[in-house]
Amino acid sequence: MLSADRLAVWGDPIDHSRSPSLHAAAYRELRLSWTYGRQRVTEAEFPARLSELDGTWRGLSLTMPLKNVACSAAVELDDAALRTGAVNTYLLTAEGPRGFNTDVGGLARALHEAGVGEPRAARILGAGATATSAVLSLAQLGTRRVEVVARRPEAVIPLRALGESVGVEISRASFDDPRMPSPVDVTIAALPGKVDVGPGIRPFAENGGLLVDVVYGNWPTALAEQWRVAGNEAINGLPMLLHQALLQVRIFVGGDPAVPLERENAVLAAMRIALVGD
Repeated sequence: MLSADRLAVWGDPIDHSRSPSLHAAAYRELRLSWTYGRQRVTEAEFPARLSELDGTWRGLSLTMPLKNVACSAAVELDDAALRTGAVNTYLLTAEGPRGFNTDVGGLARALHEAGVGEPRAARILGAGATATSAVLSLAQLGTRRVEVVARRPEAVIPLRALGESVGVEISRASFDDPRMPSPVDVTIAALPGKVDVGPGIRPFAENGGLLVDVVYGNWPTALAEQWRVAGNEAINGLPMLLHQALLQVRIFVGGDPAVPLERENAVLAAMRIALVGD
């Protein structure tokens, strides 16, 4: 690992990724002459491309659709990756790739930064892979009640099991539920940016507290506009992107997402500037 200085983000599509700018800013601040690029890698190509990496490679950031296949190929998983079945970070070692899920910690840090330090109750819109990470993020912050709004009841079953394992009670609602939703401190939108949820979203906006929409392109989304019309604040997914990237830098530098970097405040500030200017 001493001579390993190559890093990249893999995914498909990948041209939109802001990870190269974030990581380049961090390594400049740390005075590390590492390279960080981006490569389009499909799920089918992933095993072969991974096997081609040599000892000059230190690690990878992984985005969709690679998070599940990366989890299966890892020789070791951190707790977040183990619970979610998703890996967004590889630390490459002689024994094989160690897998991490920094989306969980990144979202928790973003919520805390937004002033939602200890949400008593929360709501998640959508029941896909991002919702899984959101449940764990909320559990880290001490949330004990989470409502998942999903069209298919069966989609909530694995989330309910995950919630039980971390002491979070998961209930389900639907977008066309005639009942008025209960007020919550924060709503996490884990939906595609252009999804049309229809007029049924208005009650959720009125009773949704802060909206954290994980989308960060084409902002503001239609969902965010509904929150603003209802008089509630909405933020995009850039703070989550920033903080999950900082945790990745911790992994690439020291091998542990829980151990802060030297001069971490300066590193985070440099990454934040790069994110705004990208």
